[in-house]
Amino acid sequence: MIEEITADINEAQAVFAVDYRGITVTQVADLRSKLRESDTTFRVVKNTLTERAADQAGAESLRALLEGPTALAFVKGDAAAAAKTISDTAKEIELLSFKGGLMDGNALSVDDIKAISKLPSREVLYGQLVGIVASPITGLARSLNGLLGGLAIALAGVQEKKESGEIPSGDAPAAAAEPEAAAAPAEAPAEEAPAEEAAPEPEAEAPAEEPTAEAEAPADAAPTENNEE
Repeated sequence: MIEEITADINEAQAVFAVDYRGITVTQVADLRSKLRESDTTFRVVKNTLTERAADQAGAESLRALLEGPTALAFVKGDAAAAAKTISDTAKEIELLSFKGGLMDGNALSVDDIKAISKLPSREVLYGQLVGIVASPITGLARSLNGLLGGLAIALAGVQEKKESGEIPSGDAPAAAAEPEAAAAPAEAPAEEAPAEEAAPEPEAEAPAEEPTAEAEAPADAAPTENNEE
Protein backbone atom coordinates (compact mmCIF):
# COMPACT_ATOMS: atom_id res chain seq x y z
CA MET A 1 0.00 0.00 0.00
CA ILE A 2 2.83 2.40 0.86
CA GLU A 3 4.50 1.69 -2.50
CA GLU A 4 1.24 2.35 -4.34
CA ILE A 5 0.69 5.66 -2.56
CA THR A 6 4.31 6.64 -3.21
CA ALA A 7 3.85 5.91 -6.92
CA ASP A 8 0.61 7.92 -6.97
CA ILE A 9 2.36 10.93 -5.40
CA ASN A 10 5.26 10.78 -7.84
CA GLU A 11 3.08 10.34 -10.93
CA ALA A 12 0.42 12.91 -10.01
CA GLN A 13 0.48 16.42 -11.37
CA ALA A 14 -1.34 17.59 -8.24
CA VAL A 15 -2.49 16.11 -4.94
CA PHE A 16 -5.46 17.52 -3.03
CA ALA A 17 -5.99 16.61 0.63
CA VAL A 18 -9.69 16.53 1.59
CA ASP A 19 -11.51 16.06 4.89
CA TYR A 20 -14.05 13.33 4.11
CA ARG A 21 -15.85 13.10 7.44
CA GLY A 22 -19.55 12.38 7.11
CA ILE A 23 -19.49 11.23 3.49
CA THR A 24 -21.20 7.97 2.63
CA VAL A 25 -19.91 5.09 0.54
CA THR A 26 -22.41 5.94 -2.21
CA GLN A 27 -21.29 9.54 -2.29
CA VAL A 28 -17.63 8.47 -2.47
CA ALA A 29 -18.41 6.15 -5.39
CA ASP A 30 -20.26 8.95 -7.21
CA LEU A 31 -17.36 11.35 -6.63
CA ARG A 32 -14.82 8.84 -7.91
CA SER A 33 -16.88 8.33 -11.05
CA LYS A 34 -16.91 12.07 -11.75
CA LEU A 35 -13.17 12.43 -11.07
CA ARG A 36 -12.29 9.79 -13.68
CA GLU A 37 -13.14 12.34 -16.36
CA SER A 38 -10.12 14.38 -15.25
CA ASP A 39 -7.93 11.27 -14.75
CA THR A 40 -8.05 11.64 -10.97
CA THR A 41 -7.99 8.92 -8.30
CA PHE A 42 -9.70 9.51 -4.96
CA ARG A 43 -8.25 7.36 -2.15
CA VAL A 44 -8.97 7.05 1.56
CA VAL A 45 -5.90 5.69 3.34
CA LYS A 46 -4.67 5.61 6.93
CA ASN A 47 -2.60 8.64 7.80
CA THR A 48 0.30 6.56 9.09
CA LEU A 49 0.70 4.82 5.74
CA THR A 50 0.38 8.11 3.84
CA GLU A 51 3.06 9.70 6.04
CA ARG A 52 5.52 6.94 5.21
CA ALA A 53 4.66 7.21 1.52
CA ALA A 54 5.13 10.98 1.63
CA ASP A 55 8.58 10.47 3.19
CA GLN A 56 9.58 8.09 0.41
CA ALA A 57 8.23 10.43 -2.29
CA GLY A 58 9.95 13.45 -0.77
CA ALA A 59 6.60 15.23 -0.32
CA GLU A 60 7.12 16.46 3.20
CA SER A 61 4.54 19.24 2.77
CA LEU A 62 1.80 16.57 2.76
CA ARG A 63 2.67 15.40 6.28
CA ALA A 64 1.26 18.60 7.83
CA LEU A 65 -2.10 17.89 6.15
CA LEU A 66 -2.54 14.40 7.55
CA GLU A 67 -4.48 15.27 10.69
CA GLY A 68 -7.90 13.75 11.17
CA PRO A 69 -9.77 11.80 8.45
CA THR A 70 -7.97 12.66 5.21
CA ALA A 71 -8.59 11.49 1.65
CA LEU A 72 -6.19 12.24 -1.18
CA ALA A 73 -7.12 13.08 -4.76
CA PHE A 74 -4.24 12.19 -7.10
CA VAL A 75 -4.63 14.28 -10.25
CA LYS A 76 -2.89 13.07 -13.41
CA GLY A 77 -5.05 15.05 -15.83
CA ASP A 78 -6.80 18.41 -15.58
CA ALA A 79 -6.16 19.83 -12.10
CA ALA A 80 -8.69 22.63 -12.55
CA ALA A 81 -11.43 20.18 -13.54
CA ALA A 82 -10.64 17.89 -10.59
CA ALA A 83 -10.67 20.76 -8.10
CA LYS A 84 -13.95 22.02 -9.56
CA THR A 85 -15.54 18.55 -9.32
CA ILE A 86 -14.63 18.21 -5.64
CA SER A 87 -15.75 21.79 -4.92
CA ASP A 88 -19.12 21.29 -6.67
CA THR A 89 -19.70 17.99 -4.86
CA ALA A 90 -18.87 19.64 -1.53
CA LYS A 91 -21.54 22.27 -2.21
CA GLU A 92 -24.12 19.64 -3.15
CA ILE A 93 -23.68 17.35 -0.13
CA GLU A 94 -22.45 20.09 2.25
CA LEU A 95 -19.50 17.91 3.16
CA LEU A 96 -15.88 17.62 2.06
CA SER A 97 -13.45 20.47 2.64
CA PHE A 98 -9.99 21.08 1.26
CA LYS A 99 -7.03 20.93 3.64
CA GLY A 100 -4.35 21.87 1.17
CA GLY A 101 -2.33 20.06 -1.43
CA LEU A 102 0.66 19.81 -3.68
CA MET A 103 1.20 20.74 -7.34
CA ASP A 104 4.40 20.22 -9.31
CA GLY A 105 6.33 19.90 -6.05
CA ASN A 106 4.92 23.15 -4.61
CA ALA A 107 2.63 23.31 -1.59
CA LEU A 108 -0.93 24.54 -2.11
CA SER A 109 -3.10 26.31 0.43
CA VAL A 110 -6.88 26.01 0.65
CA ASP A 111 -7.26 29.36 -1.13
CA ASP A 112 -4.91 28.17 -3.89
CA ILE A 113 -7.07 25.11 -4.55
CA LYS A 114 -10.25 27.19 -4.53
CA ALA A 115 -8.67 29.55 -7.06
CA ILE A 116 -7.69 26.57 -9.23
CA SER A 117 -11.25 25.26 -9.08
CA LYS A 118 -12.48 28.53 -10.63
CA LEU A 119 -10.18 28.29 -13.65
CA PRO A 120 -11.60 27.23 -17.03
CA SER A 121 -11.12 23.62 -18.02
CA ARG A 122 -8.13 22.58 -20.10
CA GLU A 123 -10.26 22.29 -23.24
CA VAL A 124 -11.57 25.84 -22.77
CA LEU A 125 -8.04 27.15 -22.19
CA TYR A 126 -6.84 25.38 -25.34
CA GLY A 127 -9.68 26.96 -27.26
CA GLN A 128 -8.78 30.42 -25.96
CA LEU A 129 -5.13 29.87 -26.84
CA VAL A 130 -6.03 28.79 -30.35
CA GLY A 131 -8.22 31.86 -30.70
CA ILE A 132 -5.36 34.15 -29.60
CA VAL A 133 -2.90 32.50 -31.99
CA ALA A 134 -5.37 32.49 -34.88
CA SER A 135 -6.45 36.13 -34.45
CA PRO A 136 -3.50 37.61 -36.44
CA ILE A 137 -4.10 35.07 -39.21
CA THR A 138 -7.78 35.98 -39.25
CA GLY A 139 -6.91 39.67 -39.48
CA LEU A 140 -4.53 38.97 -42.36
CA ALA A 141 -7.20 36.98 -44.17
CA ARG A 142 -9.70 39.79 -43.74
CA SER A 143 -7.17 42.33 -45.04
CA LEU A 144 -6.46 40.20 -48.11
CA ASN A 145 -10.16 39.74 -48.75
CA GLY A 146 -10.60 43.51 -48.48
CA LEU A 147 -7.80 44.14 -50.98
CA LEU A 148 -9.15 41.59 -53.43
CA GLY A 149 -12.65 43.02 -53.09
CA GLY A 150 -11.36 46.54 -53.76
CA LEU A 151 -9.43 45.34 -56.82
CA ALA A 152 -12.52 43.61 -58.19
CA ILE A 153 -14.57 46.79 -57.75
CA ALA A 154 -11.89 48.88 -59.47
CA LEU A 155 -11.68 46.49 -62.42
CA ALA A 156 -15.44 46.49 -62.74
CA GLY A 157 -15.40 50.29 -62.85
CA VAL A 158 -12.75 50.28 -65.57
CA GLN A 159 -14.79 47.81 -67.60
CA GLU A 160 -17.90 50.00 -67.32
CA LYS A 161 -15.96 53.09 -68.45
CA LYS A 162 -14.57 51.19 -71.45
CA GLU A 163 -18.03 50.10 -72.45
CA SER A 164 -19.34 53.65 -72.10
CA GLY A 165 -16.44 55.08 -74.14
CA GLU A 166 -14.90 57.15 -71.34
CA ILE A 167 -11.73 55.07 -71.60
CA PRO A 168 -10.33 54.09 -75.07
CA SER A 169 -10.46 50.45 -76.02
CA GLY A 170 -7.41 48.25 -76.18
CA ASP A 171 -6.73 49.17 -79.91
CA ALA A 172 -6.03 52.83 -79.14
CA PRO A 173 -2.42 52.41 -77.98
CA ALA A 174 -1.49 50.62 -81.24
CA ALA A 175 -2.93 53.47 -83.36
CA ALA A 176 -1.05 56.03 -81.32
CA ALA A 177 2.18 54.21 -81.97
CA GLU A 178 1.93 54.68 -85.78
CA PRO A 179 2.35 58.51 -85.79
CA GLU A 180 5.44 58.11 -83.64
CA ALA A 181 6.92 55.69 -86.19
CA ALA A 182 6.07 58.08 -89.05
CA ALA A 183 7.68 61.01 -87.27
CA ALA A 184 11.00 59.19 -86.92
CA PRO A 185 12.27 59.78 -90.57
CA ALA A 186 11.50 63.51 -90.31
CA GLU A 187 14.04 63.84 -87.53
CA ALA A 188 16.82 62.08 -89.54
CA PRO A 189 17.89 65.12 -91.70
CA ALA A 190 18.56 67.08 -88.53
CA GLU A 191 21.37 64.67 -87.73
CA GLU A 192 22.99 65.19 -91.26
CA ALA A 193 23.08 68.99 -90.94
CA PRO A 194 26.66 69.10 -89.61
CA ALA A 195 27.88 67.35 -92.81
CA GLU A 196 26.41 70.15 -95.01
CA GLU A 197 27.95 72.88 -92.83
CA ALA A 198 31.37 71.33 -93.27
CA ALA A 199 31.16 71.60 -97.13
CA PRO A 200 31.93 75.35 -97.47
CA GLU A 201 35.43 74.88 -95.97
CA PRO A 202 37.19 74.56 -99.41
CA GLU A 203 35.55 77.85 -100.60
CA ALA A 204 36.96 79.61 -97.55
CA GLU A 205 40.49 78.72 -98.66
CA ALA A 206 40.11 80.39 -102.15
CA PRO A 207 40.50 83.99 -100.94
CA ALA A 208 43.71 82.97 -99.21
CA GLU A 209 45.31 82.14 -102.62
CA GLU A 210 44.23 85.40 -104.41
CA PRO A 211 46.34 87.70 -102.28
CA THR A 212 49.33 85.53 -103.17
CA ALA A 213 48.75 86.15 -106.91
CA GLU A 214 48.29 89.88 -106.35
CA ALA A 215 51.43 89.93 -104.27
CA GLU A 216 53.39 88.41 -107.13
CA ALA A 217 52.06 90.90 -109.71
CA PRO A 218 53.76 93.98 -108.26
CA ALA A 219 56.96 92.01 -108.05
CA ASP A 220 56.86 91.50 -111.82
CA ALA A 221 55.93 95.11 -112.50
CA ALA A 222 58.78 96.52 -110.58
CA PRO A 223 61.48 95.39 -113.00
CA THR A 224 59.44 96.69 -115.89
CA GLU A 225 59.36 100.18 -114.46
CA ASN A 226 63.12 100.01 -113.87
CA ASN A 227 63.73 99.00 -117.44
CA GLU A 228 61.62 101.85 -118.71
CA GLU A 229 63.44 104.21 -116.50
